[in-house]
Amino acid sequence: MSKKVVIIGSGFSSLSASCYLSKWGFDVAVYEKNKSVGGRASQMTKEGFTFDLGPSWYWMPDIFDKFFSDFGKKTSDYYTLHKLSPAYKIFFEDETITIGDTMDKICTEFERIEKGSSVHLRKFISNAQENYDIAINKVVLKPGLSPFELVTKDTITKVDQFFKTISGEVRKKFKNPKLISTLEFPVLFLGAKPSNTPSFYSFMNFADFGLGTWHPEGGMYEIIKAMHSLAEELGVDFNLNHPVEKIRVDNGKAIGITVNGVDIDADFVLSGADYHHSETLLDKKYRQYSENYWDKRTFAPSSLLFYVGFNKKLKNVEHHNLFFDTDFEQHTYDIYDKPKWPKEPLFYANFPSITDSTMAPPNSETGFFLIPIAPGLEDTPELRKQYFDLIMDRLETRTGQKVNDGILFYESFCVNDFIEKYNSYKGNAYGMANTLTQTAFLRPKLKSKKVENLYFTGQLTVPGPGVPPSLISGKLVSELITNKK
Repeated sequence: MSKKVVIIGSGFSSLSASCYLSKWGFDVAVYEKNKSVGGRASQMTKEGFTFDLGPSWYWMPDIFDKFFSDFGKKTSDYYTLHKLSPAYKIFFEDETITIGDTMDKICTEFERIEKGSSVHLRKFISNAQENYDIAINKVVLKPGLSPFELVTKDTITKVDQFFKTISGEVRKKFKNPKLISTLEFPVLFLGAKPSNTPSFYSFMNFADFGLGTWHPEGGMYEIIKAMHSLAEELGVDFNLNHPVEKIRVDNGKAIGITVNGVDIDADFVLSGADYHHSETLLDKKYRQYSENYWDKRTFAPSSLLFYVGFNKKLKNVEHHNLFFDTDFEQHTYDIYDKPKWPKEPLFYANFPSITDSTMAPPNSETGFFLIPIAPGLEDTPELRKQYFDLIMDRLETRTGQKVNDGILFYESFCVNDFIEKYNSYKGNAYGMANTLTQTAFLRPKLKSKKVENLYFTGQLTVPGPGVPPSLISGKLVSELITNKK
């Protein structure tokens, strides 16, 4: 008889694990508290507009290809990908930088800003490519059980890059502050300040400039639909609107979960829900990490998000846009050093309907806006309105057009919603930051140290935040469970 695994949550890591475990002979059932699968990667439709509510950047296409190929499939079996050209635009106070879809285009743009910078850029990206190969094909495929996982002939040659920072390395070669901000931006996906992120993580710059930015037609939720479909093909049982109330333990071993007052037995329990929340489903004596432990971790930011329907096409913007027209350093200080609402925030604007007509009605625009903020901040309707007005005014100023008169509606999502919908610790959006002291074996473990047959996956554990790492996390934990079998 097949061993049974119950999985809590249905985000990227949970869906990934459900597919691998089912393929490898387990009886798998997923329990999701919300009405649809996807976790943070959910989607909303309203008045003909389609909004991805969470992740909106498709980077590292090779990771998605590898996932589907593990099941004899291709991404093209499920969704259509388009490489964006340009990849994105960055707005500064006095000019814009456009990141093209090839290194040659990007080098030309760097030269326009700072003479001679393209030579340094090519060397920087070449090193970043080496780091990418080591990170993606070796380091992140380790389950984070031991520090010796990081000791290989490849990582030894790069050991100094674990003790230098992205910020320090970039500033050695590039003097223009706009180029510095452009090169420091990708590591923000890892959830930490560039000045606290090891320079080895420059592999994110190769993911950006080397591999490019892509868009799945219909939005990022197409990936969730694809993984959900694959899981069902493999025999996974999905149970929506089923919030888990308790992880049941008997004699130090996980024996199942409780949902809506009903006990469900299992041989293994795997939680892809927020790690901190998952441990609150256990009796206190079985929790690995104290409240003090979680409070002292460096968390990735939360976000104030707006989903806006415009009744006209917008000008002078691309699919992805970064508004760095205020002080980059001050905003990161307001997130990490002395958390507070930023006075002049950076923000990100995504208009997928510019390249994908399926995401908005004719002659309309779908707008997604994100302001990174510190987790745990006060969240009120008044603050949300204040910041919405602020970034709409900035959007008008920087793009030279009226936008406020074209707003049909907008919805918002912030700290309180992350907590309520996703049980997110302090309302964080991206999990735990990948700082030196929170990398690999120093992150919360995939396997419980206190409860046998209890496992965890997702952005708070190995390998870290982001969609591609979540796919990998699901595979890593599945391998641990399979080895236990």
